[in-house]
Amino acid sequence: MRVLSFVLATLISVMALGVKAAEIEHAMGKTTVPDVPQRVVVLTNEGTEALLSLGLKPVGAANSWTGDPWYPHIAAQMDGVEPVGKESAVNLELIAALQPDLILGTKLRHEAIYEQLSAIAPTVISERLRGDWRENFKLWAKAVNREEDGRKVLADFDAHAAKLADALGEAKKEKVSIIRFMPGHIRIYQKDSFSGFIFDKIGFARPANQDVDDFVLKVGKESIPDMDGDRLFYFTYEPGDGEATKLAEEVLGDPLWATLGAMKAGKVHAVDDTIWNTAGGVLAANLMLDDIARIYGVE
Repeated sequence: MRVLSFVLATLISVMALGVKAAEIEHAMGKTTVPDVPQRVVVLTNEGTEALLSLGLKPVGAANSWTGDPWYPHIAAQMDGVEPVGKESAVNLELIAALQPDLILGTKLRHEAIYEQLSAIAPTVISERLRGDWRENFKLWAKAVNREEDGRKVLADFDAHAAKLADALGEAKKEKVSIIRFMPGHIRIYQKDSFSGFIFDKIGFARPANQDVDDFVLKVGKESIPDMDGDRLFYFTYEPGDGEATKLAEEVLGDPLWATLGAMKAGKVHAVDDTIWNTAGGVLAANLMLDDIARIYGVE
């Protein structure tokens, strides 16, 4: 009888760990979440990277913007995770079927379906998707009750960036330009972007039209002269219809492109769109630091 009582008490104690509540303040209000969530569905790509870096595999996640269904740099860690649709078009029925005890989303993509998500499980929503991914990261770490682990992940990133900044030395005086080819237009990235934040973190200079706390300039081929810098990085987001790739080829073959200072200096670099922009999380951020080190020869 005593053994049975002990077993029952232990089971009750264990069950209590899963239902104990914590209140999280977020972009859509306040939500009571499990103290130790076991079945998390994450609806942003950067949120997926946050959970993986914290040692937590979600039961479901928004599909990567490119990849089938995950980016190559996270695919091995996502085995067994159920894809629930792209960030902008998640499948509510699939999410409900996973019986999550916590959902993580973002206001930009999920404000309109917040009530439906909340009816499925406690839902925490980030305010924005822009440059400084660390703000969302802190929210995710708090929501899953892994703040101490989160602080270490961020401290490791800061140390990685600081080590690279020291190794680069005077090279940081170069004004770096960041360009992205999209279907139908070109983006010149400013400081409030994923790659812009990282270059600012390292301490790089930027061309005047990019050295502002804003997101992006959307331009066409006529603005090629505005894309110049001492060194230029470009990447292409190709959703599969070939339009972005075609635009990139047109620009790179344009006589105006050949007149850029960065081109004449041999300092133009094609880099991975996923790592330098689209993934948007801590894992990609560290890989981008590695890319910069390799390009500058300070590995």
